[in-house]
Amino acid sequence: MRAYLIAIAMLLLIFGAIAAYLYQQFSGFANQGFSQPPVTVAAAAAEESLWPETLTATGSIRAARGVELSSEESGEVTSIAVRSGDRVAAGELLLQLNDRAEQASRERQRAAVDLARLLFERDARLLEQKSIPQTQFDRSRADLEVAEAQLAETEAVLANKQLRAPFAGTVGIVNARVGDYVEAGTRVASLQDLTTLEVDFAVPARFAPLLRPGLRVSIAVPGFEQRLFDATLTALDSLVDADTRSLLLRAELKEGAGLLPGMFARISIDLDRTEARISVPETAITYSTSGDTVFVIETGEEGGLQVQPRVVRIGAAANGRIAIVEGLAPGERIVTAGQNKLYRGASVQIDENAPL
Repeated sequence: MRAYLIAIAMLLLIFGAIAAYLYQQFSGFANQGFSQPPVTVAAAAAEESLWPETLTATGSIRAARGVELSSEESGEVTSIAVRSGDRVAAGELLLQLNDRAEQASRERQRAAVDLARLLFERDARLLEQKSIPQTQFDRSRADLEVAEAQLAETEAVLANKQLRAPFAGTVGIVNARVGDYVEAGTRVASLQDLTTLEVDFAVPARFAPLLRPGLRVSIAVPGFEQRLFDATLTALDSLVDADTRSLLLRAELKEGAGLLPGMFARISIDLDRTEARISVPETAITYSTSGDTVFVIETGEEGGLQVQPRVVRIGAAANGRIAIVEGLAPGERIVTAGQNKLYRGASVQIDENAPL
């Protein structure tokens, strides 16, 4: 038993000596102090300069001339003269409805008109000879006018049995087939003149004093990321929407090859004036759901450089720089590259050879 106690005491002595040694070693490292090396970043100063004033909005592309084609009469489709996607001329026949009954009625009414005209001309001669009373001549003239009116009515129905292009354009998907019965007013196809495109959009009514026809408009469309479409502001609505307090605007595209009516568009209006704005390189902005942020470089308590994140409100971007509407003062230094390694209070050193 005594031997066991001696063995246990010796083990405790050995482990105690090891623990004391390790404690001495780690406490020495702790007393030396440990800090991460500074992060190397590129930096630039926030600059104040005259900045083009713009107004942004979203809208939809539309054709200057575009309609939903529908028949004014009901009937069976007997022929379709175009295919979906065809380019048609103004007045070109697109669709024909069954008009056999109206054709027969027209022939009968033409004969009635011819007869009424013969009777009218005969009664006119007899009236000159005073062989008939004035009332008989008046009746003949009225009969002729009624016959002509009935013929004109049938001619109008026949014209409505034909669907023709009201202007030159491109036919969309045709929603009818030969043999279908079409009700009056049923949409048959869309016709869009794609040679002239416009964009409709709305802006807050408070900007109305800054707007006028002729201002330059830039349009960005999803799917055309590498291209901006030029347009000109052509019209302002004559009233403000009472529910949204917004003003409807319309701009005409100078060239819109590839665009289609209904496409979503992001609009930027050049208000043709400048204002003093603070701007920074676009690479300085860190975008996130909590707000757009820049890292501002400050001098720490020990004289080194540190960074502090700051949420800013950004404006328009141009030529690789972006306007800062709120959150920065002129001359403040901000990080333009290397933000992915930074955190609040991180020590930094500036790479003087980095491009600004």
